[in-house]
Amino acid sequence: MNILELEHVTKKFGSVVAVDDLSLAVTQGEFLTLLGPSGCGKTTTLRLIAGLEMAEGGEIRFGGQKVFSYREGVFVPPRRRNLGLVFQNYALWPHMTVFENVAFGLKIKRMTKTKIQETVRRTLDYMHLIDLEQRYPHELSGGQQQRVAVARMIVTEPKIFLMDEPLSNLDAKLRLDMRTEIKRLHNDLEATTIYVTHDQVEALTLATRVVVMNDGIVEQSAPPSEVYGRPANLFVADFVGSPPMNLIEGKLVAHENGIYLEGETISILTRLPLHMVGRTVLGAIRPEDAALSSTPFPEATLAGTIYSALPAGPETIVQVEVGDQRLTVLHEKTFDMKIGAQVHLFISPEKLLFYDKETGRLISTTTIPS
Repeated sequence: MNILELEHVTKKFGSVVAVDDLSLAVTQGEFLTLLGPSGCGKTTTLRLIAGLEMAEGGEIRFGGQKVFSYREGVFVPPRRRNLGLVFQNYALWPHMTVFENVAFGLKIKRMTKTKIQETVRRTLDYMHLIDLEQRYPHELSGGQQQRVAVARMIVTEPKIFLMDEPLSNLDAKLRLDMRTEIKRLHNDLEATTIYVTHDQVEALTLATRVVVMNDGIVEQSAPPSEVYGRPANLFVADFVGSPPMNLIEGKLVAHENGIYLEGETISILTRLPLHMVGRTVLGAIRPEDAALSSTPFPEATLAGTIYSALPAGPETIVQVEVGDQRLTVLHEKTFDMKIGAQVHLFISPEKLLFYDKETGRLISTTTIPS
């Protein structure tokens, strides 16, 4: 069941189109992440859903009921949309204690004092804030302030949680801790959540579905594993993943033992069908799907030279020059090859993806035999 639907929604700021004819449906209980670079339209989309911005076209429905329709002149104000919001800057009242901040929404709803006490304390306990209820925001750490903001959102039991880059002000450890808390929150409350971020790790770890945006449009909408494993186009392939995908341009050429992707100085075996021979494409391979060795592999070996090696904790990011192409490989932690050393590279044909050079779209491989 769709709890939220956006249909052909457009938003402009002067001559800039921030959201371009966007259609999107969100199902009950889903954790949907809007992911993309700065200026792609993800925060504007969230603000349109919240009613903090008014679109120049389209329609927005909650549970089938219109909260915005440009054609019909419908606009339901934010306070009547029953949404919970958490912003990047937390927006806590500085003159109120933790308890008072969390209780504020319930007082507006004219809940009884006894019920407010009971509901707020239960929420503070759930968010591990019960010992901090009499502190003021300036007496809290960034992570504690963020938990107060989340507690203030969930205490009123909104239909949809909206979160706009809520962890961007936290350090790396606190971000990890809060991701854990938000994931637990979604699991426990089964709350429909729309979460805006430019951080792909947050998007891939938290979401049940990732919507990748660019220049106001949706580039891909899919589960995290599909967005990472089968990017719909070259923008998604380049944006999602760190290090990003290796892209190898070449022509598909038939040889006796199969179809090869052949560039100026590189030749890679593929599993593509015969009818694709002659096409110019971009082959794509994740750095962790390429293997590196000081000795040749049994098949499909590429000879190269170590260009750089960057230790990164549990792995080493290695760049290898193969002809005129520089490829990135994620290698195990124990890496003892020196810069300039001759190495051998194996790219599994089964792991290769292919993109149309003209359109940038992923080429379907459903007809490729296993």
